[in-house]
Amino acid sequence: MSAVYINSAACISVQDTLNENFFQNLKPENSFQVLKAIEPVYKEFIPPAMIRRMSKTVKMSSVVSTKALQEAGIEKPDAIIVGTGMGCSQDSEKFLKNVIDNNEEFLTPTYFIQSTHNTVSGQIALGLQCHGYNFTYVNTSSSLEFSLLDAKLQILDGEAENVLVGSTDEQTERTMELYKLNNSIKKEENLPVDYLNSKTEGVIWGEGSSFFVLGKEKTESSYAQLTAIQIINKLELDETQQFIEDFLAKNNLMNNDIDAVISGFSGDSESDIYYQKASELFPNSSLLYCKHLSGEFNTASGFSTFMACHILKNQEIPEVMMINSVKKEGIKNVLLYNNLGGNDHSLVLLEKA
Repeated sequence: MSAVYINSAACISVQDTLNENFFQNLKPENSFQVLKAIEPVYKEFIPPAMIRRMSKTVKMSSVVSTKALQEAGIEKPDAIIVGTGMGCSQDSEKFLKNVIDNNEEFLTPTYFIQSTHNTVSGQIALGLQCHGYNFTYVNTSSSLEFSLLDAKLQILDGEAENVLVGSTDEQTERTMELYKLNNSIKKEENLPVDYLNSKTEGVIWGEGSSFFVLGKEKTESSYAQLTAIQIINKLELDETQQFIEDFLAKNNLMNNDIDAVISGFSGDSESDIYYQKASELFPNSSLLYCKHLSGEFNTASGFSTFMACHILKNQEIPEVMMINSVKKEGIKNVLLYNNLGGNDHSLVLLEKA
């Protein structure tokens, strides 16, 4: 089977990931219930007249998709695929507030039009005048993984040579209030969070946008090879290790062949037990985590994929991500394992390009 390469990676997150030196300046965040993304000066990237009509997630995605395409040296991709858990929730909230405030009468359609989940991929396509395959996946925490899988199939089937793949999610005031009410977000008294040994439920919520260009040809800018993806909605705790071992066997790998494992430890005692179970399989691998840097959200795996790309390209692991002290000579295979609240488990295998 032909290879598929990740030829560029760009990210806006809670960390200053647009800065070239971000790798050395990662700061853990464990004392706030909600973390805001570090946004750029948008007028440097987007015409001011357009900025006013864009929600936060559209603005973040416009910037990082542009940077990803520039890095890959691609003017117009053959396809655009975006994964999002919540979509353009700011505009959705504004529209619903309008409905209530105006007693369901005389509504302006703008917020409704811009509230659909595929607004992001549509806006990017409009900006690029790209008339190719355009798709949005809304599959909670595996939205990016479905997008990557689709892009891989598009390339392997000869439907596309270069695909722009992204993940994006924003916060909204009302949704964060509701998440606090149902204990999805940590209570104030349970802060700061010990991500690896938490005894309480709930997470610190983040946001962000990550975009990648996938191509069938390896280039000078290539970060990694996208080897395999596996997704399952429900998984019993005692099935976790078998799920991972079957995935590795299908890709002709042993546990010791994995040089680094990035697990989605989020500080939620209910779902982190899956990661603890998975970690037992890899005593000789570098065990890493990264949601203490990004916060938890539907497409937080975009941030971990972005970090994995840089780890493979730089052949260096930031100390702040390390759970154990194992360091291998070279980093060839990186396994990413993620779930959200114990559901939608995904495995992504990346290989050094």
